[in-house]
Parts: sequence; C-alpha cells; structure tokens
Amino acid sequence: MLENLNAIVGQISGFLWGWPLIICLLGTHIFLTFRLRFIQRYIGKAIKLSVTKDEMSSGDVSQFAALATALAATIGTGNIVGVATAISIGGPGAVLWTWLTGVFGISTKYAEGLLAVKYRVRTKDGTMAGGPMYVIEHGMGKKWLAVMFALFTSIAAFGIGNMVQANSMAAMVNDTFGVPVWITGAISAVLVAAVIFGGVQSIAKVCNVLVPFMALFYVVGCLIILAMGYETIPASISLIFRSAFTGQAAMGGFVGSTMMMALRFGVARGLFSNESGLGSAPIVAAAAQTRNPVRQALVSGSATFWDTVIICAITGLVLTNTGAWQSGLNGGLVTKQAFETIPVIGPLVLTIGLVSFVFSTILGWSYYGEKAVEYLLGSGVTKAYRSLWVLFVFLGSIFSLDLVWNLSDLMNGLMALPNLISLLALSGVLVSETKKYLWDDNMDAVDETEAIVINK
Repeated sequence: MLENLNAIVGQISGFLWGWPLIICLLGTHIFLTFRLRFIQRYIGKAIKLSVTKDEMSSGDVSQFAALATALAATIGTGNIVGVATAISIGGPGAVLWTWLTGVFGISTKYAEGLLAVKYRVRTKDGTMAGGPMYVIEHGMGKKWLAVMFALFTSIAAFGIGNMVQANSMAAMVNDTFGVPVWITGAISAVLVAAVIFGGVQSIAKVCNVLVPFMALFYVVGCLIILAMGYETIPASISLIFRSAFTGQAAMGGFVGSTMMMALRFGVARGLFSNESGLGSAPIVAAAAQTRNPVRQALVSGSATFWDTVIICAITGLVLTNTGAWQSGLNGGLVTKQAFETIPVIGPLVLTIGLVSFVFSTILGWSYYGEKAVEYLLGSGVTKAYRSLWVLFVFLGSIFSLDLVWNLSDLMNGLMALPNLISLLALSGVLVSETKKYLWDDNMDAVDETEAIVINK
C-alpha cells in the first residue's frame, strides 16, 4: 500500500518539478525582470544595503540577519548535490542555464521581499509576521488561497527543510567519520533545540555567524581546486557555453546529451536551489528592520545572487574543470570526486561545508514552518511546534522514508503556485512601490503605513 502511494506521489512530484514549474517559475522571473526594468542592475546597491543597519525602522531582526536566515535555508544540498545532478544528466551546459535562472530569479526574490514587508502584520506579542499567506489574504483578499499556501509550507517544512536535511547530514558524517547516524541525530537535535527555542532573534544570531563562515569555507575550497587546474578553466567555460546550446555527450553513465536536457535540468536545479518564487524566503524578509519595503526587497534579491549566481556557478565550474562530470557517478559522489583533487583534506572540506549547509537549512526552514503553522493555528502552538521540529530532526537522521521525501518535494512545489499568482496579480503594486522609493530616488523615505495588528 505504502509502496503504491509512494510511487503515485513520486510521479506527481516528478511531473510538477518538470516542465510545469519550469514554465511557471522561469516565466514569472522573465516577466518581472521586464516589468521591474531589470531590477538586477541594482545588485550593487542591494549588497551595500544588506550590510547597512537601518536605524529608522521597525522589525524584529536586522536586514543582514534576515538575509542570512534566508540564505541559511536556501544554501544547502541543492548548491552541491543539485548542481552535480544537473551536470550528470544535462551535461556542462546545465551550468549556464542554472546561472541564468539565478540572474532572472533576482527579480522574483525582490518582488517577494517587497510584498512581504508591505503586507506584513504585527502579532499580539509585538513580533512581525508575513509572507505569501499574508500577501494573499490582505493584498488579494483570497483567504482560502492563503490557507492553501500555509498548509503546503507547513507540510513541506518537515520534509524538505527538516528530515531530508537531517538524513543527508547523518549519512555524510557516517560516511566520512564513521559516526553512527543516531549519534549525529541526537547531537543535531540538541543543537537545533538550543537555537530555535530562542525564536527568530536566536536563529538570526546563529545564521549571522554561520552563513558567512560556511559560504566562505566552501567557496575557498572550490577556488583552491580551480587554482590547481587553472590552465583548463578557459576551455571549461567554453565547453559550458557551447554545450548549453548544442548538448555534450559524456563518458560512462551519461543519460542525456541534448540542449533540452541541459536546459531542463539546469533550470530545474537552479529554481530548486535559490527558491525564488517558492514563497519561503519572504517569510523571514517580513521580520526585517527596514524603513520601507523596497530596501528589504533589494536585500532579498541579493540572496539569489549569492546562492545561484555565485555559489552554484562556482560548483558547476569545479565539476566541469576537474572532469568529475564524466565519471559516470551521480549526485553528491560527483562533487566528492572533484574535492578529492585536494590532497588529504579535500573530502573533509566538502563534508564540513555540506554539514554546515544542511544544519543552517534546518534552522531557516524551522522559522518558515513555524510561521505557516502560526498562520493556520495561532501562536499558541509555537512551543509544541518547536518540540516536534526537534523530534523530527532526530527521526530524519535515523529513518529514510521515501514517501516523506516525495510528499515534501510535492508540497514544496505546490507552495509556488499560490505565491506566483500573488506576484502576478500584484505586479502593479510592485511597480508603484519601486517607483515611489527607488526610481524616484526616495530610498531613505520612511513608510508611514502601520502594520495591521492581528490577535494570533
């Protein structure tokens, strides 16, 4: 019975994450890019704002802390295993399509952040709450659609943001250091509990330190590998661009060599990695201390720049330049082979990087899921939710349940649909707010609109 159900859910999830979501998400990215006059050109301003404390603002955490928490949730196995899978199936050309997806995705992440701040609310305990569910309810007046988004998010969080990550972490530590999975699970659960029971301020504080460290640690490892093979980098870049449009056959177990395979898997993995359009990141963007929606929107957009345009691109170049993509291996094993080019410490560097990525993802998604459940049931369930989250971290470490993986993957994809509807329906608001603050050069103006107070 469970096997049949798993097969059905897996088929639906596979279909949804194929061309349907590629068309919906990439189409929205491109539409918003033109609607917002190539908002990507302000990436320098966005990065500067992300490290600037906004003194005249209301919110729960700093703009950088909100960015770090969003990056904590998005920078994960998708940047390493996901890119490796895309190249294994679609060839080196998939790297270019992943990169272009990130470039266009900046506009969507900007739009999500803007609407999240504009329509955020204040709960009875004084904290901010926001995200697509509040945008849909207060911006569109579609309560039922908001409930659907929150429901999908709350289910997806326990899978894609918790059990899948915990299982990957325990398996990696076991493979590299021989530590039993239950020990890793227990330690992980204790560490997660120590962070998330302190609320968003505690999560943000840890992510403030962890995200820059883990990103720099991994990127430095990649740069060392590239420096060791610097002579072939120009040829690898040429191969990536050439095979993006012609397809490139590989040795061993390569199962696709056409441009369409490179396009499909490059775009799909890029979308999955940066989460632009899925509606998760704006949940924490709504908690940011910012004087107007556009300032935080720009900071939110920079998350996709770092996640996909930088980290995924570097990963793809490493896998291509080392020749690991031709090994016939799949997923994380491809990346592991590439890192083995660093004598002795290569696999250790990769494991530490992956463990950091995975742990931070569990922290970031705990907040996403908490806010979704809070929207559905009220803040009274917060402590119970956090306790359940910690328990599932342990269970995910010791059990591998394919049905949980497939169901959470499906819910993760379904999150995007209500969110994309709101982005398209409120594109006029996006243009109006962007003109008011950015295009008319009023970035220092304070939004005088008071957040709605709700009794939750």
